[in-house]
Amino acid sequence: MTGMEQIRNFCIIAHIDHGKSTLADRLLEFTGTLTSREMQAQVLDSMDLEREKGITIKSHAIQMNYHFEGKDYTLNLIDTPGHVDFSYEVSRSIAACEGALLIVDAAQGIEAQTISNLYLALEHNLEIIPVLNKIDLPAARPEEVTDEIVELIGCDPDTVLHASAKQGLGITEILEAIVRRVPPPKGDPNAPLQAMIFDSVFNSFRGVEVYYRVFNGTMKQKDIVQFVNTGRTYNADEIGVLKLQKQSRKEISAGNVGYLISGIKEAKEVKVGDTITHPKNPGASIKGFENVKPMVFAGIYPVETSEFEELRASMEKLQLNDASLVWEPESSAALGFGFRCGFLGMLHLEIIQERLEREFGMTVITTVPSVQFRAKLTSGAVININAPSEMPDPTRLDYIEEPYIMAQIISKSEFIGPIMELCIDKRGEVKNQVYLSSDRIELSFEMPLSEIVFDFFDKLKTISKGYASLDYHLSGYRESDMVKLDVMLNGDKVDALSAVVHRGKSYQWGKKLCEKLKELIPRQMFEIAIQASIGQKIVARETISAIRKNVLAKCYGGDISRKRKLLEKQKKGKKRMRQIGNVEIPQEAFMAVLKID
Repeated sequence: MTGMEQIRNFCIIAHIDHGKSTLADRLLEFTGTLTSREMQAQVLDSMDLEREKGITIKSHAIQMNYHFEGKDYTLNLIDTPGHVDFSYEVSRSIAACEGALLIVDAAQGIEAQTISNLYLALEHNLEIIPVLNKIDLPAARPEEVTDEIVELIGCDPDTVLHASAKQGLGITEILEAIVRRVPPPKGDPNAPLQAMIFDSVFNSFRGVEVYYRVFNGTMKQKDIVQFVNTGRTYNADEIGVLKLQKQSRKEISAGNVGYLISGIKEAKEVKVGDTITHPKNPGASIKGFENVKPMVFAGIYPVETSEFEELRASMEKLQLNDASLVWEPESSAALGFGFRCGFLGMLHLEIIQERLEREFGMTVITTVPSVQFRAKLTSGAVININAPSEMPDPTRLDYIEEPYIMAQIISKSEFIGPIMELCIDKRGEVKNQVYLSSDRIELSFEMPLSEIVFDFFDKLKTISKGYASLDYHLSGYRESDMVKLDVMLNGDKVDALSAVVHRGKSYQWGKKLCEKLKELIPRQMFEIAIQASIGQKIVARETISAIRKNVLAKCYGGDISRKRKLLEKQKKGKKRMRQIGNVEIPQEAFMAVLKID
């Protein structure tokens, strides 16, 4: 067992696609953690989805042994996601480490997410090791990007390591820097046990597996352990360290990262950020990480109403693995029973929907995403509105406040015009602009969160040819003129298609939505009127005409009154049909709202 001086806990932080998963592969290879047979590209991105999209969604922990200057070191690496929607995963990993590799692509330079994750790491006083990756690319600009890094963290230019994870260049230097620069964990193996849970997964054979980092004390196999927040006690059936496969150990002491299996069946008993201790000699609860703030809310409903309970079980298991998912049951007149979920962003929403379909075989319908508004009532009470259906009656409403964000956009300076145009179109205000280098600029905007929920990110990428990067955080609430837009089919409201929009945009929004629905709803034997309304006022209408049989086919020549009689008869039938007919809405129609540009 190595002493605490020989343990190093570190994570990798970077913007999406700056090569951190590839670098993790190389570190595992160089330390001999994997045999060449087990090696595959992005070995830590074990989910199919991660491989397909080329992004890291989950943080992964893995332990490596490294022999350096006659000593054996244990390195615990936690690989983290780089997309702005998964910054919560990053904050959990950072809380379990003492050092961080800050990876910057030598061709792309510093991007917004790098900066925000860097600040997270600095808040936890992590030792930062800057690494310039992809120096073998023809477009690499090592000197310029080194200057950017030096300006950002104020380090010495000589301490910036140059590497190419693909070619395996500079990997030994990185390993040496980890051993030399990252401080060993502090803690007392003989003190009362304090271990912080930073992740958990559900294993259908063994129950919940808990991943934790021990700060003080020692956990032994067969110990009785207690989770501080829930107060439940368990028997530590198996504990061990995380190599590519789990390896059990007799004990895990302060400073190390490990797993615990104790036959926990209920997903809700494990809370990420909780502290594990011994009930007989309890240690204090560790201050974990802040509670996650969902930014986007959407309803998730099973396509078959009978699958509601199954969906609930799937959501619970998913929440174990992704603690940033928040949900509560709700019901809708159009879709039956389902859940109101809180997500960190649109990518997160998409990933959760995909994972429900792949890992649990659930087909689900997602409603229009919205953000959380605050309504001040005439009585003086303040309520939160997470769904359009919670919007209070206009007579009781004093005013509505909507969440605003501060957005930092880093881009090449040639795209500054279109980016500003986009932000102003989304009701944003330019607060600041700083030139990071001669052709890179950082713009700060203040804008409503509801405007960036839909397709802001995609549009930003389009107009900047993929160069711009975005990071945002909540800055507070402001009073806004928001209205609830309802969609009616033949006079019946479809609650799942309602949205809360700004009054200035409500007319365009209603018109586009009606046009979109006209394309997607199949024609029936009767006419369907699609209307968008604010309260009693109709702002847009489209009509889907009925499918009609040609009743005049058998009538040729003769008096016009014979034809008219047949047409009147048909008209009566259509009228009666419309009263009893109900309109089937296909799933694409619920998703149509997302595609409105």
